[in-house]
Amino acid sequence: MLELLAKNWAWVLVRGIFTIVFGAVAVFWPGITLYVLIVLFGAYAIVDGVTAIVMGAKRSNGRGFFIFMGVVGVVAGLIALVWPGISALALLYVIAFWAIITGVGSIVSGFGLSRDAGGRWLFVISGLAGVVLGILLLVNPDEGAVALVVTIGFFAIIWGFFTVFTAVRLRRLAKELDARQDFTDI
Repeated sequence: MLELLAKNWAWVLVRGIFTIVFGAVAVFWPGITLYVLIVLFGAYAIVDGVTAIVMGAKRSNGRGFFIFMGVVGVVAGLIALVWPGISALALLYVIAFWAIITGVGSIVSGFGLSRDAGGRWLFVISGLAGVVLGILLLVNPDEGAVALVVTIGFFAIIWGFFTVFTAVRLRRLAKELDARQDFTDI
C-alpha cells in the first residue's frame, strides 16, 4: 500500500491543496458555504431521483424499487430546498459520521505503514482529529450549522496541511523506490 501511495503522491498533494482551499472558504464564508452545500444536495437529490424514476419506468423487472428510490430522492431534494434548517441538522449528522469513519480509516492506514514509521504519525494524528470532530458534532448538535461549517473549515485546513506534508514524504519515498529499482535493474 505504501508503494501505491508513493507512486501516486501527486494525487495526495492535490487532495491536500483542495482540502485547504475548501477549509479556507468554509472559515471565511460559513453561511454561504452551508447554503451552497444544502442547495447542491437538494439539486443533486432531485436530479438523481428523477433519473431513477425514468430508469424504473423503462425497466421490465425491479421497476418498483427504482421508482420508490427516485421518489425518495425527489422528496429529500425538495425538503433540502424548502427546509434548509432540517437539512443542515441532517447534514451535521452525515458529516459527523463521515469524519469518524474516515478518521478511523486514516488511523488504520497509519498503523499499516510499518515501513514508514516517520510518516505513520501524520495519518494517525489526522485520523484522531477526524474522530474527535465527529464525536464533538454528535455530542453538541445545537451549536449551530454555521459553527459546524467553521469547525469543518478549520478541520479541513489542518487535515489538508497534514495531507500535503504526507504527499511530500511520499514523493521522497517514490524517489527512493525509483532509485532502488534502477539499482536492481543493473
